[in-house]
Amino acid sequence: MDDGNGASLGGRILLALLTLYALAMIAPDLIRIVRPLGAFGLATNADGLIYDVRAQFGHDEDSPAWRAGLRPGDRLDLYGMRCSPIDTNLCATNLALWGGYTYVAPGREGTLLLEPTPDSPARQVTLIAQQRPPSIAVDLVLLLTQVAGILVVLGAAYLVWLRPGAMTWGFFAYAMSFNPGQSFQFYAWLQQWPQAMLTQAIMSCLLQAAGYTGLLLFALRVPVDRTEGRWRLIERALPAIFIILLLVSFASLGSVFGYPTEWAMQGSVLAGFFVSVAALAILIGRRKDLSPRDYQRIRWVIWGCLIGLPAYLIAELTQETSLPNSLFGVAISEDVSGLFYLINGILCLFVVEAVRRPTVVSVWIPLRRATALGLLLSVPAYFIHEEMSAINELTQLPEWAWVLVASVFVFAISRAHEFATELVDRLFDRNFHRAKQHLRAVGLTIQRADGLAEIERMLVEEPMHVLGLASAAVFREENGDFRRRAGAAWEATNADTLSSAGRLLAGKLHGGAFALDGIGGIDPSDPRFPNDLARPVLGVPVSNPRRCFAVALYGSHVIGTDLDSNERELLTKLARDAEIAYASVDRETLQKRIELLEGQLAHASAQR
Repeated sequence: MDDGNGASLGGRILLALLTLYALAMIAPDLIRIVRPLGAFGLATNADGLIYDVRAQFGHDEDSPAWRAGLRPGDRLDLYGMRCSPIDTNLCATNLALWGGYTYVAPGREGTLLLEPTPDSPARQVTLIAQQRPPSIAVDLVLLLTQVAGILVVLGAAYLVWLRPGAMTWGFFAYAMSFNPGQSFQFYAWLQQWPQAMLTQAIMSCLLQAAGYTGLLLFALRVPVDRTEGRWRLIERALPAIFIILLLVSFASLGSVFGYPTEWAMQGSVLAGFFVSVAALAILIGRRKDLSPRDYQRIRWVIWGCLIGLPAYLIAELTQETSLPNSLFGVAISEDVSGLFYLINGILCLFVVEAVRRPTVVSVWIPLRRATALGLLLSVPAYFIHEEMSAINELTQLPEWAWVLVASVFVFAISRAHEFATELVDRLFDRNFHRAKQHLRAVGLTIQRADGLAEIERMLVEEPMHVLGLASAAVFREENGDFRRRAGAAWEATNADTLSSAGRLLAGKLHGGAFALDGIGGIDPSDPRFPNDLARPVLGVPVSNPRRCFAVALYGSHVIGTDLDSNERELLTKLARDAEIAYASVDRETLQKRIELLEGQLAHASAQR
């Protein structure tokens, strides 16, 4: 049975179950902020090579692996630790180490079998996991990444719920696996049951292949959920691409069964780079085939991918493979990896905006603001990463004091971001500031206008010219209804009258500007209004608390972008100037009528 929006009841139930599953993997990691997990203090690759024996600990001497005599370059006996049978401590330890950088429950015992080296024979080592030392930097980044991960999953699920189709399901499949959230706590619980841990490892391989394939499907269909022309050939090839990605991902599990498969682990992550490049190439190749409005929406997706995809894949390489260590000889810390995961959240933010809204503002606006925020955060982030532990040891501040310090930092950064955003907009958006000055002068001219027709002409023509709008119209109040008295890009067949009690205007005439392109706005198929870019996206009442004189309807920009918040504020201020002019003209007109009636009455009295 359909729900009327194209989504079946079964689809809704499946979406709910998958969303709960995705949240169950990442939400528990919030517990790690107040109760850190334990660690063996080592990181291994899928060939069994031990490349780090400090890992989560600040000093070598704090690491259980280092104290047990393990050193970088030692190698696990993968065949001896294979999961055959599964229900053994060796298998559980092998599964716990799968994926490189890992956590386990505090106090958990791990058994390692080591291959002989020129300096030592084959040996068995038992490690007892110790709790990760407290770190303000790690905990802060962890909080941000987990909140971002939860929002990414919920945002992707919201898109499927709002607009079910192959496009949104593809992105949801990607978001399930490739969100900023971490799942160490979830895996630490599963390590008590090796069978469940192995099942989850297999599921993660399936989800990874489905996520990469879903990203390609999304790129082929966004923003209109339709594949056209030459792109259909790629869409038909997606099942084969899924199988190839799945085989590579499954191959990375070979180390669990005794086979060195670091090539597959690195190949699985590197495949993500190729998929990301392919997705970007598809998006860039499709952008010219879209309408101006959809072209602006896909630009949001392109920039989201340019920022989010590389950041996530870099984080995956640092945590799941030994490639950065082998290339640069250093291990990337957990908080730095977490920041890369966090940046990936920008992708979902941009995608949700591009899919949810039929018209979007210029992508340069959020990019400028995000850049300003990133620059402001970079110095505090570096300070926290490099110096906070030393300051904490020196001052010995209690936990509540650090909460107070963090609150002051957040307030200061938020205020600095407001100032920086205004400064960046002033430097890089000269057109807007010219428009602001021009419309301010137009507002003063409107206040001195002699007639309603002149007011309405300027309300239509000036914003269209200076802001580059595709349409504008003014509807004047007459006997409870609103009649069109001025307009541009409106046809004679379009609506000439709007009811004040109708769905479009009811309850909106004595407030601020209101959107017309969302829920409760104008239906794109409504023939009473202009089509495409000329379709109104913003309504601005010309009113005071006692009366609404008129309402102005404005379309989007001719280049396909929506009106941003600053432009909406300009139009609202212009409407306030028009309200003064309407009231003045109305008062003068009424006064002239009174004078005329008084003159007629005096003349009639004189003739008696």
